[in-house]
Amino acid sequence: MNDDTRTQRSTPESLRLQLISPALTVDDLDASLAFYRDVLGFTVKEEWEHDGKVLGYSLVAGHAHFMIQQDDWAKGRDRQKGEALRFWFTASRSVDELAKEIVARGGTLESEPAELDWGGRAFSVVDPDGFKISIASDD
Repeated sequence: MNDDTRTQRSTPESLRLQLISPALTVDDLDASLAFYRDVLGFTVKEEWEHDGKVLGYSLVAGHAHFMIQQDDWAKGRDRQKGEALRFWFTASRSVDELAKEIVARGGTLESEPAELDWGGRAFSVVDPDGFKISIASDD
């Protein structure tokens, strides 16, 4: 590749990130862990505790990584979560198969697998705190 075919970069160089790791504050850490691990199929990468009490988890599924942590209620117990936010995950497997597996493990779909206007297929679920999750693939 020569200099003429490379994308021109601004000087100083623009922001270039490698990974996004959202952290969700949840109402019930045990319920959220059960949803993400047992229903969706994420793996616990790390557990955080303080004075013998578990405060949160780092979760992974393939290249997707995020964290859940117990709300400390400092901002009130009636704080609404999950509004105006949707996570889009791209799966390497059939979304139809994944949706069936999630339902078989006790999950409830917000929307069934369907064709997307721009191509591919997707379905959606909602976690215990109202965070919306869409899982899409090109199948």
